[in-house]
Amino acid sequence: MLVHVVKSKIHRVKVTGADLNYIGSITIDQDLMDAANIIEGEKVQIVNNNNGERLETYAIPGPRNSGEITLNGAAARKVAKGDVLILITYAMMDIEEAKNFKPKLLFPNEENNLLK
Repeated sequence: MLVHVVKSKIHRVKVTGADLNYIGSITIDQDLMDAANIIEGEKVQIVNNNNGERLETYAIPGPRNSGEITLNGAAARKVAKGDVLILITYAMMDIEEAKNFKPKLLFPNEENNLLK
């Protein structure tokens, strides 16, 4: 049996941009992606603490040490610059592996989205 478990979580980052005219996805500072073990193209669940929206898209890397968190395409309508988000990825694994698995949990600086 396989179960879905939290693989990584970036807790409380602020939206730095919303680009409706982009083809889609979320742009995340590459340093955050690396620290959270998120790869380019990986499915990401986005939880907006300001308005309760939940959506899924895929990650694309942004410039390192930029703090960039930009929602692109249709997802841009679900956020406003300055909204606080939680970004979550999941993995499927067998139940015994899941019992011992430890997700990557990040708590970046809430003012600039950079690693502390």
